[in-house]
Amino acid sequence: MTTDLPMPRVGAGQAAAPKPMRLVLNWGRRYSLWVFNFGLACCAIEFIAASMARHDFIRLGVIPFAPGPRQADLMVVSGTVTDKMAPAVRRLYDQMPEPKYVISFGACSNSGGPYWDSYCVTKGVDQLIPVDVYVPGCPPRPEALLQGILVLQQQIAQEKLQTKSLRGRLGPYAGRRASAAEVSRPLVAPPEQTT
Repeated sequence: MTTDLPMPRVGAGQAAAPKPMRLVLNWGRRYSLWVFNFGLACCAIEFIAASMARHDFIRLGVIPFAPGPRQADLMVVSGTVTDKMAPAVRRLYDQMPEPKYVISFGACSNSGGPYWDSYCVTKGVDQLIPVDVYVPGCPPRPEALLQGILVLQQQIAQEKLQTKSLRGRLGPYAGRRASAAEVSRPLVAPPEQTT
């Protein structure tokens, strides 16, 4: 039995905060992103390469490898999301505190990649969770992830963290009461009726 907790009221006082204070809050969020890496396939190796000394995304204010989803701000989904893994992705996303951001890294997480026609591959992680930045490639280079992080940081700098805008960012996911078990689809689709 699962119990859904109510959506927290995040940033209720920020609407009344003066603009300079909002700039400081956004600046703090922008340059202190704790990453929860969801590495599922070969794109995870490129993510690890982006965190090493040659590319070093720590210089951008991105701290890799958060201890768990409850300490993370940014989820990087890199690799093929199968239907069996989909409930786990959704469950861990739900455990992250608001505000939370998602980067879809690689063709497999963007649209299913070369496995898009498979019976067990989710056709993009955006069917499960809202994605902020898509990084294309198969596998994308570490420089592409750095560019994706910069794009996300620009979005965060312009963000107004109010309850209404937060629900607007979630789009079709706002107010959704689906549990992680309901995210998965049936393994075998019924055959089409031909006449």
